[in-house]
Amino acid sequence: QVQLVESGGGLVQAGGSLRLSCAASGGIFSVNAMGWYRQAPGKERELVAAIHTGGDTYYDDSVKGRFTISRDDAKNTLYLQMNYLQPEDTAMYYCADVPKSLGSWGQGTQVTVSS
Repeated sequence: QVQLVESGGGLVQAGGSLRLSCAASGGIFSVNAMGWYRQAPGKERELVAAIHTGGDTYYDDSVKGRFTISRDDAKNTLYLQMNYLQPEDTAMYYCADVPKSLGSWGQGTQVTVSS
């Protein structure tokens, strides 16, 4: 059974940094790509970063140059280093496979950026 547990969110001032972690179980790390999604109030969930097993990465234009995604397959853990955070980054952040097809969404981790 796939389980995803996100952590590392919090309240930070604009310009600050946070590092998100996602502990995965149930074999999901054997899929081709993993990613971080976010959902702001009143908006649809969107993919912001993804990483393939070979290390190739994808970033949405809104986070390119500020966020870095990485994965530790030995620990079945996905990371998102977020630098230069802005108020528009405020959202609930989730990890999942890309495209989303396995298991349910985790509980997410809230990121709030104050101006």
